[in-house]
Amino acid sequence: MLGDPLLPEAVARALGQYRALRDRHGVCWGEELIPYVGEVRTSEYLMGGHDYWSACFAQLGGAARRDLDARMGELDLDRVVRDALAGDVPDNLAVLRLTPDGAVLRAVTAVVLDDTPLETTLLLDSGRDGPVTVLVDGTPYEVAPHGARLVGIDAAARVVVEGERVDLGVLSRRADRARIRLRAGFPCRWSVTGANGQGWYPPGAPRALDHHRRPYFHGDDLLLDVPAEQITVAVTRGMEYTTAELALRPAPGEERLVELRPERLYDAAARGWYGGDLHVHLNWMGDEPAAPARAAAVQHGEDLHVLNLVAGNVAGERVYDREALAHWAGEDLPWSDERHLARFGVEYRNDLLGHVTAFGLSAPPGRFHSGFAGGPDAEPNSAALEELRRLGAVTGYGHPFHTDLAEDDPPERGVAAGRNCSAREIVADAALGLVDALDVLNHSSIRATAVVYRHLVGAGCRLAVTAGSDSVLSISRRGTASSPAGWQRVYARVEGPLTAESFAEAVRRGRTFATTGPWLWLSVDGHGPGDTLELAAGDRVRIRAGVIGPEAERLEIRTGDGVLACGPPDGLTAELVVREPTYVVAVATGGPHPRSCHPSGAYAHTSPVYLDVAGAHVARRADLEWCLGWLDRLGTLLREDGRFASDEQYRAHLDLYRRAGEVYRSRLGHR
Repeated sequence: MLGDPLLPEAVARALGQYRALRDRHGVCWGEELIPYVGEVRTSEYLMGGHDYWSACFAQLGGAARRDLDARMGELDLDRVVRDALAGDVPDNLAVLRLTPDGAVLRAVTAVVLDDTPLETTLLLDSGRDGPVTVLVDGTPYEVAPHGARLVGIDAAARVVVEGERVDLGVLSRRADRARIRLRAGFPCRWSVTGANGQGWYPPGAPRALDHHRRPYFHGDDLLLDVPAEQITVAVTRGMEYTTAELALRPAPGEERLVELRPERLYDAAARGWYGGDLHVHLNWMGDEPAAPARAAAVQHGEDLHVLNLVAGNVAGERVYDREALAHWAGEDLPWSDERHLARFGVEYRNDLLGHVTAFGLSAPPGRFHSGFAGGPDAEPNSAALEELRRLGAVTGYGHPFHTDLAEDDPPERGVAAGRNCSAREIVADAALGLVDALDVLNHSSIRATAVVYRHLVGAGCRLAVTAGSDSVLSISRRGTASSPAGWQRVYARVEGPLTAESFAEAVRRGRTFATTGPWLWLSVDGHGPGDTLELAAGDRVRIRAGVIGPEAERLEIRTGDGVLACGPPDGLTAELVVREPTYVVAVATGGPHPRSCHPSGAYAHTSPVYLDVAGAHVARRADLEWCLGWLDRLGTLLREDGRFASDEQYRAHLDLYRRAGEVYRSRLGHR
């Protein structure tokens, strides 16, 4: 008997190990408690504007970011949840407020369809000056003065405070059962909600919520139980489609067929453009370890053309999905077809220097991370980049920058301090031609990343704009991380059929734009992103740009000198007299919108069209000096926050920065 092609033996064994880790340790799977592991541990309750980081810093008396790693053990994460919620009561957390006058229960009432007691979590939130003990089914839980404590309960639990039983009736209410069958005719993303916003799911589907807290699941011809009361069904299929909605009220015991399908906004593949998400984790902690079949359902349900599932570590030696990478490296995953391509790749991670993603590699690399669990930053990221390149991969930096950065900010602000996962080494690696792309679209600061990207391009580094959502299929509730893969994409103009090789080549050549949804196009005398125009000083070029998508509000045409033209999204035209080498990009922006899962709203950015003059490439003095300043600050960061086992390791980093500096200074000399 043949085995399951989506679950080879080694992959199934690893999945079983992940489930055992989840069962033993909870959502963090036993990973060391470093800052973003703590965020995952609390994110089940903190979504949609709840500030985990500020609550951590406040509890530590305003500690600096660089101190947070060492002081994580001092944090009371239950208090962090309470403080970050700031009085909010989420749908999966009941709050028992212990006041000097008594105990008050607050909860969002959940609908249940049978007599099985609802399971939830109770936050014991004390406003008292002294300790208080709460009994839950006879087990005492002491809460410190003005403290907090999370306790798992069900709606049948006996909760007693100072001899008085707390009425848990508000936790749930019973409704009659109905059933609906959802059908679109092709795989889609569905959302089924009750009047209270509660989500309803087919059997076995992860109870996923996106950045907007919308419940969702994927597939077609799906059967699910729902309450026999007012519900809303919504269906979409990724960013190329609209959302269709239907409100209905099924009768008790009824099974109703709901046929609903979204309409297309645009068809990128018909134009030769294919959209990919280059940074997606199948497994990386979470509440529901994910099998490859989950990735297949998401990719087809989102109509995501290219999916790069990356193997990577969290806080220690374990590399999640390493077994899947070893099994499928260099091969299309079994659910790939002529319009959908899936591969396993790598996220090489160093929290001081940045995280690198690789797509299209032919074999697993020998290194996956450095600088974790107190280990040394043994070598620059350049060593990993060189190895990944030898394996045929397209390389890029993911989720690059987390602190906002303006066009005129000095490089010191971008480098910042501490081990915060920022893509600091890219300024060196880009100068030496070791990296192909930068995820300008990511879950962190798009604006900061775009600023750094344009400085690098202005300094003569030819990098493609790419996108990586950092979605984690094993996590159901964590804002952008639990949003569906492909909520932001890099579109690449591919020559011929879609293959890993043709997509990778399009990225290498910069024939790309990245977007949270809007379709963005740019033409310079008929040439598109990635092209180079050979001009003479004084030549005039005509530039056109446009965008499709309801969330776009503003369109810009930018050159190395800044914004050349701006206006509404229905189209821009500009002319440029070229005096010196430069580049042209288009940028579309918009405010928060249901189609965008990025907190800052809608965004799209093209790779450049390069304008060479008399054979010379763009190399602007201001950008070159900015990059040199970055390298200087990077050397300081290395002394302050780097960890090395020998002087030789330290010197290897400094040598990389020296060689990159020589490249930038040589470009200054040619001006």
